[in-house]
Amino acid sequence: MAKKGEARGRITLVCTACNNENYRTEKNKKNTTDRLELNKFCPKCRKTITHKEKK
Repeated sequence: MAKKGEARGRITLVCTACNNENYRTEKNKKNTTDRLELNKFCPKCRKTITHKEKK
């Protein structure tokens, strides 16, 4: 059996406009090697803006 959390890792999504850390999610690091970009709502900006994966 594979260990839990071996391929998947917790990542933080950061707003591109205000650099506020708003969301945490999981990503399969073996299948998706590039940085994740999602359109999410930022409560500080009060808009739907692109959020990028934090380094």
